[in-house]
Amino acid sequence: MLTHTFAICAYKDSTYLESCIRSLKKQTTRAAVILCTSTPSPYLKKLAEKYELPYYVRQGESDIQADWNFAYEMADSDLVTIAHQDDVYHRDYAEHVRQCWEKYPDTSVFTTDCVLLKNGRICRHNLMLDIKRLLRLPLRLRRLADRTLIKRAALMWGNPVICPSCTYNKNALGSPLFDSSFKFALDWDTLWRLAAEPGRFVCEERPLICYRIHSEATTKACIQDQRRPKEELAMYRKIWPGPVARLWMFFYKKAYDSYD
Repeated sequence: MLTHTFAICAYKDSTYLESCIRSLKKQTTRAAVILCTSTPSPYLKKLAEKYELPYYVRQGESDIQADWNFAYEMADSDLVTIAHQDDVYHRDYAEHVRQCWEKYPDTSVFTTDCVLLKNGRICRHNLMLDIKRLLRLPLRLRRLADRTLIKRAALMWGNPVICPSCTYNKNALGSPLFDSSFKFALDWDTLWRLAAEPGRFVCEERPLICYRIHSEATTKACIQDQRRPKEELAMYRKIWPGPVARLWMFFYKKAYDSYD
């Protein structure tokens, strides 16, 4: 049986981290949990000790790509979920991971739907969530989802994949996992590259994570400082001719209001 690790990327002292840890410790199917950071603190060390988690510190300045790759590499398992510290995972997430690889052993990337958690309220439908579900339709063709055409068909109109919902097959993908010039769109850029490599993308269209929206979130910051639209436009230009890329970006930006 393939082994599975949740590698939590912790940045500074998030007030939501403990909720994330609890959700991972309560999984119905056993999986390892580790805590990784480039911003060590007594708070993080105390949580690691409280929940008996291996605690790994990366030396050097914080960098999202370097931090994600570090967490991925610290996981001593075949399958790795890079868990984001602010999110909460459904208790059956690891069970669905197990079922996925039992049925499709050639899976390279597993992903799921999500709900949004904002100001203590659950949001199941908004413009962005519904657009992402629509864009993921090609991945429902699981028997064909080992083909580059199908995998990229889900990625060519935008990035519908919920990054913290992803589990990666380390044996198939090797290391480093992320190798992108982007800071925000690095997951889209990485998936676009992985789609051209052997392996199946499997999407479980059940909301198996709660994706938290709050004022200190990286997504929110990237929208406000215009990094997100700049990088996403660059991704569109990688896929489409310039005028078409600008057209798709115009419509895609309309969905940003879902995060306000």
